[in-house]
Amino acid sequence: MNNLINVTLNENQEPVVSGRQLHQVLGVKTAYKDWFKRMTEYGFTENEDFLLLKNEQQTGRGGHNKINHVFKLDMAKEIAMIQRTDKGKEVRQYFIQVEKDFNSPEKIMARALKIADRKIIKLEATIEEQKPKVIFANAVSASHTSILVGDFAKLMRQNGLNFGQNRLFSWLRQNGYLINRKGSSWNMPTQKAMDLGLFEIKETTINHSDGHISINKTPKITGKGQLYFADKLLNNIA
Repeated sequence: MNNLINVTLNENQEPVVSGRQLHQVLGVKTAYKDWFKRMTEYGFTENEDFLLLKNEQQTGRGGHNKINHVFKLDMAKEIAMIQRTDKGKEVRQYFIQVEKDFNSPEKIMARALKIADRKIIKLEATIEEQKPKVIFANAVSASHTSILVGDFAKLMRQNGLNFGQNRLFSWLRQNGYLINRKGSSWNMPTQKAMDLGLFEIKETTINHSDGHISINKTPKITGKGQLYFADKLLNNIA
């Protein structure tokens, strides 16, 4: 496919050629930009029949940009015929042979396998990337009981998310779910978090040796809260 003119495949596995190379091989004397403009008057459409090579412009004399285009094979074949020259006939016949080779059963199968491989590789990469999140989300969704913040952090770490207990407490305070004010209310759920049903408070009665009784309060994340925070953390949303 690289004899008379270099024919390559675009990302859609379609044969394409360089506009400037075609212009050169055809022996056109008119400047490329003027010739190209005249060729497009035959009804060719940008992004369907040809593409502008924006990132591959070459610098010509005086620093001026030399634009180039990628032509699909049908357009290149028709342009060769339009020239009405012996060279145009030769180039057109070359493109016809390229097209026959391109559409052979062996080449069609090879392209199909290549496309399938690319899709499989992309799918496998996506599955691998999402695996920890899926496992974690499934584990959380199966939970119907309230758990300690530390246990929730441990659950995340077990399922591939690098989020320890201290970091989780800090994140909950910074985002308004736990009280950030030093004192007896430190690390207690905010009113917003309680209204959303994200936490419950476990109260433990402690009998001291001197006879007085105190109550220890510990925040626990509810099943709803686990799903809520999992969604926030997995999607990096505050």
